Amino acid sequence: MTCLTYSVATKTVQRRMFMASAAMAVAFVAGFASSPALAQKKPSGPAEVPVEELMKPTDLPDIAIGPADAKVTVVEYASMTCGHCANFATKVFPEIKTKYVDSGKIRFIMREFPLDNLAAAASMLSRCAGGDKSLPMIETLYEKQADWAFTNGNPVPKLFDIAKQAGFTQESFDKCLTDQKLLDQVTAQRTRASETFGVASTPTFFINGKRLTETPTLAAFDKVIEPLLAAQ
Repeated sequence: MTCLTYSVATKTVQRRMFMASAAMAVAFVAGFASSPALAQKKPSGPAEVPVEELMKPTDLPDIAIGPADAKVTVVEYASMTCGHCANFATKVFPEIKTKYVDSGKIRFIMREFPLDNLAAAASMLSRCAGGDKSLPMIETLYEKQADWAFTNGNPVPKLFDIAKQAGFTQESFDKCLTDQKLLDQVTAQRTRASETFGVASTPTFFINGKRLTETPTLAAFDKVIEPLLAAQ
């Protein structure tokens, strides 16, 4: 199952959200607290994309775990406000990590594909956490998604509570949400995924360039990964 992309605010609105002032950012982000439930659709886009293009470096470094020279690389495009992404992150990914990442068999790359400005804000905070704190913050945001992504009222205090656990102060929190360069990088990554790889819903996975078309369970990953590992 996936979360369907719906119309996202224009870049001009995003600039107003994050750059005018921290107060405006807070007010704008709060407007997404009552966003409607995301629809579902089957994966679309090409069944396979060129690995060289998929792995081409951009000015937004990948958040990745596992050896860089692994035989298999999984790339996930996800939105922090996507319920299905949270389900994968909390229930399936730990199994994949134990079976394939911790054993050094695959490299797993997480890329942002925000479905709305609130998701973009959460992604920016995980980036600003920096270094070894980014992945744990992503995990925490997914675990507590119901508290900040689908709550009534202003989600910002909840986001700040989570950010404080990663060492944010009020000043660094506001600075992150008003980082125009980072917003542009996240937006560019989302645009590239959509226009170049046909990503239209989240989560979307590519395994050595091949799109995963089944519901992302451990068994579904096994069916694609095991033959790749076994191949000479």
